Amino acid sequence: MIPKLPLHSPRWRDLDGVKAEEVQALLEQLDSTDASGRGDAWKQTWTDLADGLMSDGIVYDGAYAALPHLVEAVASLPPDQTVDFWVDLGFIVTADHRPTVPADLEAGFDGALRLAERAAVRSLLAADTPAQLCARLALSCVAFAGHHMGEALERFLDLQDGLLLVCPGCESDTEVEPFTDPAPLPTQVPGLPDPLPVRPEGHPWTEVAATVREEALGEGWEPFLRVARDVAATGIPRETPGETVLCMVAGIVAVKGTPQPAAAEWARHLMSLTGHFRCWDCERTWTIADGLAENPDGAQPHPRQRPAQARNSSDRPAAMLDSAAVGPTGGAPAPTRFRQDGNAVVAADGTPWGRIRLFSDSAPGGFAALAVVSAPGGPTLVAGAGAGAGASAGETGAVSLWDAADGRLVHDVRPEHPGRIRSLTALSLPDGRVHLAGAGDTGSIALWNPATGQPVREMTGARLDGVTGLCAANLPDGRTLLVTATPPGAVRLWDPDTGECVGSLNPYGSPIQSIAAVPLSADHTLIAASDTAGRVHVWDPAVDDPWASGAAVQLSARALADADHRAAVVAAVPTPDRTVLATGDHRGVVMLWDPATGAPIGDALPVSTGTAGPPLITATTLPDDRTVLVVGTRQGSRLRVWEPETGSVAYLALDVTLTCLAATGPHLIVGHDRGAFSLPLAGPAAQ
Repeated sequence: MIPKLPLHSPRWRDLDGVKAEEVQALLEQLDSTDASGRGDAWKQTWTDLADGLMSDGIVYDGAYAALPHLVEAVASLPPDQTVDFWVDLGFIVTADHRPTVPADLEAGFDGALRLAERAAVRSLLAADTPAQLCARLALSCVAFAGHHMGEALERFLDLQDGLLLVCPGCESDTEVEPFTDPAPLPTQVPGLPDPLPVRPEGHPWTEVAATVREEALGEGWEPFLRVARDVAATGIPRETPGETVLCMVAGIVAVKGTPQPAAAEWARHLMSLTGHFRCWDCERTWTIADGLAENPDGAQPHPRQRPAQARNSSDRPAAMLDSAAVGPTGGAPAPTRFRQDGNAVVAADGTPWGRIRLFSDSAPGGFAALAVVSAPGGPTLVAGAGAGAGASAGETGAVSLWDAADGRLVHDVRPEHPGRIRSLTALSLPDGRVHLAGAGDTGSIALWNPATGQPVREMTGARLDGVTGLCAANLPDGRTLLVTATPPGAVRLWDPDTGECVGSLNPYGSPIQSIAAVPLSADHTLIAASDTAGRVHVWDPAVDDPWASGAAVQLSARALADADHRAAVVAAVPTPDRTVLATGDHRGVVMLWDPATGAPIGDALPVSTGTAGPPLITATTLPDDRTVLVVGTRQGSRLRVWEPETGSVAYLALDVTLTCLAATGPHLIVGHDRGAFSLPLAGPAAQ
């Protein structure tokens, strides 16, 4: 008899998800079901009650009181009538969010799981169950036995769409390709530990082991079925390797699933999951079983195993960082994965790639914005602004300017208006002067002379909200204007010499989250922006009427819709012969566009599960005329370096939290939570 919370106990009022009256009603229906199993009204009542016990993957504590009553009642029904109940229970006990079992309900819930294991195994052996449902029932039985492989139940809802594995080492996602027929024979039979752990007598799996002996999957599969039988005979102790438990589940599906040909094929697919996958990020190899469970105990990488059937959807065959490099022997290309190791960048195998140059006086707190300032005949400077430049709530913001060549601090300037600087841009004026513009929380705009660090003027001629973006526009009449964007949608044009607002864009007033200048020629710049709905707008600042399109061509609506691309950021991408537009979304997709036609260019950088989130994009042209884009996520730590011309992608794992990016020549500038640094994009020759 399972210890149970009495239905008349006032304790039920303290529990969420179920009422004692609901449990009582279901028990009465179960009691009226006869020995033949006729009377299915209880199944609908159970479905309704289960929706209260678990919602959106969250289990309520009322489940721990209700299930001992229900498991005991359902266990007495004919086993072929209770398959769906045990599968539903499996989803509850493996849900992502399960509260700790209250101490006064723990004994009853533990007893319910032990009884559920025995009763569900009887259903597994007695019922003629469709192959997919049979796999779910088998995994539910595994979950009731307390083995972590039961957590794969949620992942197996539709194997035809593939699986998402989580690296036990770095927690990056790696996608397993959808299955194709016929299922391949795995390259290696999973090994069993020696000595083999065995549960104490009284477990219900001995008959399962005998059942698996009755059938075979065909030539080559018998060694896997032998592992399945051996694991079932042990009763699945918790320390049993996950891949061997998957062997057992596959063997059960082969002999108990229906119809038999479909069951055999499903079993082969499941058996193929006893292999290995290679994490796209940390490049270590793990069992697929370890990638299916959350934080599996004892998971260890297998560096000498070759990956089988696994990939990340954004992988490409080559890499930008190493596209011109050779390995230590001078022959094969260097690895495509890189990581930060102190103040160096190294390849995945530890081969040195380049040196990280720290920008001096990068104060703790990080930077919110970066800009590259190039003056005729002068050094290239990098400007950084944000919390790390000395601002805190209520204080005056500050901007640091470094020499891009050596990271030396050149100026540390502070505008007169309060508030943090969130956006920076450089303006190259027609007479050769260069100004640095910054704006942020207050909406005021400050101009500095980057050569001296001295303020030029502050622009507050029109009411501004906080500024989310700045860029510079060259007009055919010879003027250079500053363009500002605000969250409510005001996009304004400013004369940097007078400080006056001389025009506006964005006639529809869409709230803007990103803005960029895209030069058509030396004296004609378009402005591109993405709004908070993911739409992209292109305007011509040379046209006085903001409702007129002028030379601006909007991006192809069909191409955006076909790609389901909702842009969160826009960026200008210099190429040897023109500047194109890049758009990035929160899934990690980056598309290139021809600003003259509005048409997409080439293939997009596809979805990346390991680097998806609020996007950061910068671009540069290397000395050998290769165009590269560096793509990351705000608050992330990983970058992709993409060469659109070849489709090559390199991955770079950093030890910092990203806040902003910029690029100049062969160098990437990284703003992060603790400061800023630069690193080479073209290997040791770029040092």
